[in-house]
Amino acid sequence: MISENRIILKNAGHINPASIDDYIAAGGYGALAKAIREKPEMVVEEIADSGLRGRGGAGFPTGIKKKAAAGATTAGIKYVVCNADEGEPGTFKDREIMENDPHLLVEGMVIAAYGIGAGKGFIYVRGEYYRSIEMLQKAINQAKEKNFLGNEILGSRFSFDLEIMPGAGSYLCGEELTLLESLEGKRGYPRIKPPFPAEKGLWGEPTLVNNVETLASLPSIISHGAGWYRSRGTEKTPGTKIFTISGDVKKPGCYETDAGVKLRDLIDDLAGGTADGKPWKAVLLGGAAGTFVPHGWSDATMCYDELRERGATLGSGAVIVVGSRRKLIPFIQNILKFFRHESCGKCVPCRIGTSYLHAQSLLLDKAGAEERKAILNDMLDNSRQMAKSSLCPLGQSPILPVESLHRHFMETVAVE
Repeated sequence: MISENRIILKNAGHINPASIDDYIAAGGYGALAKAIREKPEMVVEEIADSGLRGRGGAGFPTGIKKKAAAGATTAGIKYVVCNADEGEPGTFKDREIMENDPHLLVEGMVIAAYGIGAGKGFIYVRGEYYRSIEMLQKAINQAKEKNFLGNEILGSRFSFDLEIMPGAGSYLCGEELTLLESLEGKRGYPRIKPPFPAEKGLWGEPTLVNNVETLASLPSIISHGAGWYRSRGTEKTPGTKIFTISGDVKKPGCYETDAGVKLRDLIDDLAGGTADGKPWKAVLLGGAAGTFVPHGWSDATMCYDELRERGATLGSGAVIVVGSRRKLIPFIQNILKFFRHESCGKCVPCRIGTSYLHAQSLLLDKAGAEERKAILNDMLDNSRQMAKSSLCPLGQSPILPVESLHRHFMETVAVE
């Protein structure tokens, strides 16, 4: 029996999120005060030594991003951008942080800005997250009053301002370069890489883009040290991870545990098991842009590299449980309908491919067993071509659910 290990969510439900005094009483902004007493490069080094990996889905080492942004030269201004455009179906962890502990995100952003020498920050937040926007704006206003934001923070020579930018509902803007296009007031079309944001980001200036959960991890790392952080989780995925468990379980919700927890422990211990008490049929890991895994994967270790080695993805931490009585065909149909709807249309492989894949999935309804297998084979071929030729991650994503469904559930889908 496992239990939560709350580090990022430790204040959630225990303090008034609208009160900066409550946050300070719980130790808030102590990490910022400690960071400002150090040289910026030491702050970046501490974060790099912690092994923190981006919690937005890709799992890219945070320290590498910060070192690149810190080392970039500019005659203008550097930026820190928080990607709070939480649009992945099945993912709702960032909202939990922003609504229940908004000052933690603000503090993390100021620490990141100090480390790389940024003077301005933006929180690009999902426009439908009205409560999150309200709580973040209160936190920003209060932080300015207490001199945790603004000019000469805490009596230092470091100044940093922060602003909220609501998104307009595009899933594509969750990708960092597309997000920057939107922040600049342009249509949310993907940019071609390179250059990367650390070299040429917002308005052509060096920019650090991190996810909410990633930035919210920084205060505890600075407070307790890289070694303390590495004592949790696994060697390659240190620290804790927030998992959003939904679907056919008794207790859906956000759960924070050490990275490397077993899939069965998440479902059976934290989420209370399946709603009907029977073994689950499948789990969709990582949301729509994720992978289906069968019940035989109950022992799967929930961290980036171990799952990747087995042909699955951790993604943003979404765990969508498919009960024993539920059919998988409607799942893949809805996923592909989602991708079709969210495609920006800029590149042909994605614009045409997402529509075609969804149309193919609808053919599964009235097809016989052998015909369904043939359709799935065709869907797999088409999604592979999309993955090779699409401009951005959206067109490269359908391969993940399609290939994993084909790999693990071909016979199941054939007879549903």
